[in-house]
Amino acid sequence: MEQTYTDWLDRLPLGPWGLTLVSAVIAMVAAWLVFQTGAAVLRRAVARSPSASLVTQSARRPAAHVLPLLALQFVLRAAPDDLSGIGLARQFTTIVLIAAVTWLVVRIVQSCGDAVILSRPIENISDNLMARRIQTQTKVVTRMVAGVVVLIGISLALMTIPDVRQIGTSLLASAGVAGIAAGLAARPVLGNLIAGLQIAFSQPIRLDDVVIVEGEWGRIEEITSTYVVVRIWDERRLIVPLQYWIEKPFQNWTRSSAQLLGTVFLWVDYRMPLQPIRDALKRVCEGSPLWDGRVCLVQVTDFSEKSMQLRCLVSTADSGKGWDLRCLVREELMSMMQKDYPEYLPRLRAEVDPPSDTAHRPPAPEQRSPTPGHEHAVAPADKA
Repeated sequence: MEQTYTDWLDRLPLGPWGLTLVSAVIAMVAAWLVFQTGAAVLRRAVARSPSASLVTQSARRPAAHVLPLLALQFVLRAAPDDLSGIGLARQFTTIVLIAAVTWLVVRIVQSCGDAVILSRPIENISDNLMARRIQTQTKVVTRMVAGVVVLIGISLALMTIPDVRQIGTSLLASAGVAGIAAGLAARPVLGNLIAGLQIAFSQPIRLDDVVIVEGEWGRIEEITSTYVVVRIWDERRLIVPLQYWIEKPFQNWTRSSAQLLGTVFLWVDYRMPLQPIRDALKRVCEGSPLWDGRVCLVQVTDFSEKSMQLRCLVSTADSGKGWDLRCLVREELMSMMQKDYPEYLPRLRAEVDPPSDTAHRPPAPEQRSPTPGHEHAVAPADKA
């Protein structure tokens, strides 16, 4: 059967490249049919697993190119070496095959990361600390592995070109100043790479963490291989390099738990009784679903020459609820004071000094007023 097929090909009126091209087409079609059959069987086998289905679906497109290119490579390697242009064709198909394999591996790595993230959702879950930790590690490691795969693929493709390989060897042999400059230029890249590894495994930040960075309150929205995107409360985005999170201090409000204590400060008159404020605060907390039931108290924290400062301390399950509950406490306590104790709101006191002693001193004799009834009295000497 094999001899008959070869004799049939030999009898065809083909040129030097004709037999190779026909063989290449037949091999690529056969490889494509094998891929379609295998893809159908594999798709049915993983139909009940969302993670496996995601991986196979992502790898389907690059795999459809890899198998035909691999069959084409086998045909070209089996072709006669004296065929005109066969070396260039082999080199070209090798580079294309390396690119397709690199694409396939990158897609598999990315889809595996997506499958892990899919199995650990963070939306609509109250305690999603473990899920956020796994998602952060998965995304950072996935990007790094994909980058390494692309770098290896490019290196392998360049190594197939003799001239480029020789140029690379010469550059490595004569590193000198160029090597130092390249090292200095690559230092930020290496620094970000190391920072990415530290963030992935030590995890000072995770996805959806609430942080205070550069004086801004926001949530970690995305962690890339070079920077972190922080979604600020007013929908702005703050782009922060990876090295910043390793080298500089910042606040992480959800490092081990999302629970927080919130404070509300009030300035009231010294005569204000504290028990009504404590009762009002307790009533507000117990009537609000924002309060988590842990802390609700009032403390006197400061005195001034005009009033005293009260600190109302409340607890919530997360920072968003904490902000809303603090605003509610301010409104309710101020309304209560305005309604029931308006005279105890902060006021400015002033003390008027008593009159000086000179104001009560009797006038001098020459300045005394005439005695009533004697306004027209005349001395006896004036009568003479």
